[in-house]
Amino acid sequence: MASLSLTQIRGSNPVTEFTRLRLKTQRGRSNTGFLKVVGSQGQNQGEPDLSVTVNGLHMPNPFVIGSGPPGTNYTVMKRAFDEGWGAVIAKTVSLDAAKVINVTPRYARLRAGANGSAKGQIIGWENIELISDRPLETMLKEFKQLKEEYPDRILIASIMEEYNKAAWEELIDRVEQTGIDALEINFSCPHGMPERKMGAAVGQDCALLEEVCGWINAKATVPVWAKMTPNITDITQPARVSLKSGCEGVAAINTIMSVMGINLKTLRPEPCVEGYSTPGGYSSKAVHPIALGKVMNIAKMMKSEFDLEQYSLSGIGGVETGSDAAEFILVGANTVQVCTGVMMHGYGLVKKLCDELKDFMKMHNFSSIEDFRGASLEYFTTHMDLVRRQQEAIQQRKAIKKGLQSDKDWTGDGFVKETESMVSN
Repeated sequence: MASLSLTQIRGSNPVTEFTRLRLKTQRGRSNTGFLKVVGSQGQNQGEPDLSVTVNGLHMPNPFVIGSGPPGTNYTVMKRAFDEGWGAVIAKTVSLDAAKVINVTPRYARLRAGANGSAKGQIIGWENIELISDRPLETMLKEFKQLKEEYPDRILIASIMEEYNKAAWEELIDRVEQTGIDALEINFSCPHGMPERKMGAAVGQDCALLEEVCGWINAKATVPVWAKMTPNITDITQPARVSLKSGCEGVAAINTIMSVMGINLKTLRPEPCVEGYSTPGGYSSKAVHPIALGKVMNIAKMMKSEFDLEQYSLSGIGGVETGSDAAEFILVGANTVQVCTGVMMHGYGLVKKLCDELKDFMKMHNFSSIEDFRGASLEYFTTHMDLVRRQQEAIQQRKAIKKGLQSDKDWTGDGFVKETESMVSN
C-alpha cells in the first residue's frame, strides 16, 4: 500500500496544521533514542531515577494503568494516582454507551495445573468485557474532575468509534475539552462490535486504519497513541501505518483472541453465560513472551524507519513484576502498561514494580530509564545469522566443544545431559 504524506492524510486545512504543529513544538516529544551506552560497572551512584518524558508528557515512573476495569471511574482512577502510578489510561469510551451491554460472568482464568484446578497459580486471564457502559457525559465530568484535582498527573483517554468521520471528530472534541493529556485509540479490542468497524476490525485492516488515523490526527491537538492488536500476521504493518498517519506513539499489545477452555464436567466453554460463550481477549502472565516479541518487532521497525526522538512505544502484556517491565524497556518500550495485574494484585502493585525495577537498575548501575531502553534490541537477529555466528565461534573454540553440532551426535545414555548442554538458562 502506498504511503501518504501527513499533509495528504490530514487535509489542507492550514489552521488545523498550524495548531497541531504548534502543539508538538510546545509539548515536545520523547527526548532520546534507544540506548547507546550502558552504565559503568562498579560505579557508585545514587537512587535510580524512574521518571520518563514521553511525547512531552512527564511521568514520575514508566508504569501506566492500562485501559480497562482499573480505569473505569473517578474513584479507581483517583486511587491509582494516590498509589503513585505514572499515568492512567481510562477505560475506552464512545459516543453512545447505550449500545454497550455487558454480560456476567465475563472473565475466566487459566491456572498452572490440571483443567479446572482451583489451586494452581493464575497464568492466564480471558475477558469478554466490552468498552465502558457508562454514559459519556459521566466519564467526561470525571475526567475533568481528575485533571482539576491532579493537574500535574497524566490522564489519557482511550477512545473508540464506528467508521464515521463526524463521530470520531465529535468524540475527540468532547474528550479534549476535559483537559486530558493524550489520547489512546483503541484499534485492537478483539471482541464486541466488529460489524460496526470498531476496535480490531480497524487495526487489522491497514487501508481502513490509515483513513481513520487521518481523521483522528487532523482533529486531535494532544499526543495520540494507537493501540495495536496482536491478532494479525505482522504487527509492524499497522504500527507503521499509524505512525506515518500522524500518531505520536503506538501501544502493544492488546489481548489475544482466545477460548479459555472447556469445562470437562458440563462440556460447556468458559466463561459460561447461560450455557454459552464467545471467544474473548487473553491476558496475564502467559502472554508476556508473545507481547515481548511483538514489541521487539515494532521497536526494530521504528528504529530503522523513524526518528526515535519523535515517537514513543508503550509495552503491554503480562506485567506483574519489575523484571517483566525491565524486559519491555530493554526491547525499546518508553512506558509499560498494567491492567490484568492490577485486577489480580491491586493498585498497590506499583510500589513493588518501582522497587523491583530500581533493584534491576542498581544491579547494572543504570541511573535512568533511558540508560538501558532498547539495550537488548541489537541481540535479535535471524536464524541464518545465528548459524553463521555459531560456526565462527566453533572454529574459534576449536577443541572446546559446547553442545551438539549435528543430530548424529545424540546418544541414548547421555540424552538428558546432552539436552541440558544446549539450554541457555
